[in-house]
Amino acid sequence: MTSSSATAPGSWAVKPAPPAASSWDGRHDGLVLLHDSTNGDRVLAAGGSDGTATGALSSAAVYNPATSAWTAAGSLATGRRRHAVTVLPDQKVLVAGGIPAGAGYPQVGLPTAEIYDSSTNTWTATTASMATARWGHSAVLLKNGQALVAGGTTTRSATSLKALALAELYDPAAKTWTATAHPMTDARSGHAAVLLPSGKVLVVGGSVPIRQDADAARAYCEIYDSAQQTWTPAATLTEPRSLHQATLLSGGTHVLVTGGSAPLAGAAGTYDPFTRQTAELYDIAKDTWTPVPPMPGGRAHHRSVAVGTDQVLVIGGTGSTRADVGFESAVLFDKAGLDRGANPWTPAAALGAGRWGFGAVALTGGSHVVVVGGVTRSGLAAAAPDKAELAQDTEVFTPGSGS
Repeated sequence: MTSSSATAPGSWAVKPAPPAASSWDGRHDGLVLLHDSTNGDRVLAAGGSDGTATGALSSAAVYNPATSAWTAAGSLATGRRRHAVTVLPDQKVLVAGGIPAGAGYPQVGLPTAEIYDSSTNTWTATTASMATARWGHSAVLLKNGQALVAGGTTTRSATSLKALALAELYDPAAKTWTATAHPMTDARSGHAAVLLPSGKVLVVGGSVPIRQDADAARAYCEIYDSAQQTWTPAATLTEPRSLHQATLLSGGTHVLVTGGSAPLAGAAGTYDPFTRQTAELYDIAKDTWTPVPPMPGGRAHHRSVAVGTDQVLVIGGTGSTRADVGFESAVLFDKAGLDRGANPWTPAAALGAGRWGFGAVALTGGSHVVVVGGVTRSGLAAAAPDKAELAQDTEVFTPGSGS
């Protein structure tokens, strides 16, 4: 079964479901791509939510694009959601932090980490744990082979949470966790972190808890220089953003940021419900953010994946996670069109099942995009208001000119 249209580029093909349905609503907890000369591409999915308010899965599975088959990949020692997943230089996978199963408010995060070895299909706890328990943090593999874990949320008191500015480095050779020489300039959680061609890391937006049921989005960004172990303020987003996506274009000169949650009222009492429809480009060399024409529709909890030459596929999402359905729509951003003065957005073929908080990853060379899991309906839109309905299948996008 495929999904396409006469005008929309690309097509989606429905593939078998993974062993367990799951959702991932963080920025760094979804699918990761494994690749080696022997096995080619593989896609790992680990942990996540079972759709309940306190459920966290320990299951993991590996997808083989060549056969469209999922294989169980052992089980994590600890079920976790809102964790971070990083592929290490030896193609082992580091899973760090997160929220364990059964955690109610205020959620107590995990300081522990585990490593997946595809050669043995097993998980092993790291010798040491992070100094700080956290969830909603970022994780990026640096060019020196270490994993940078930054920010996130942790317990502030018995009745409250706080965002973290603390960052730690995992050295897979020494098997140690070490705090960076300095914390981030700003505490943040749910942010996006992008490895730049220079080896520096751009951290974008995020949020801080301001009460039990609300977070405030940040527009501030910063850059980590691993050579100097310094955090430096970068240019500020034109809009505060959380639940957004940040994607490095294939040309390596710009980062595209899309969507995010609806903002709180502005300082002058203004309120713009369409902010999550906006997008902007970061010019790495100039350290500037420039708004681009808005997307055809607003979205948060979506996914964006680099495909083609300076193109980004923006997939799914939702407007509200409390009583809503996942979006089926996908749109393609084309920087070449923007450079010509044209509208850079083109509706792409729609998903077969609308979803938000799912996993998405491009295969080597951007030949296909694999999408798995996510929430299809939540709250009053779901059959049971206390459990979100999860997507059961796998969908694979093939870029093209439509049919």
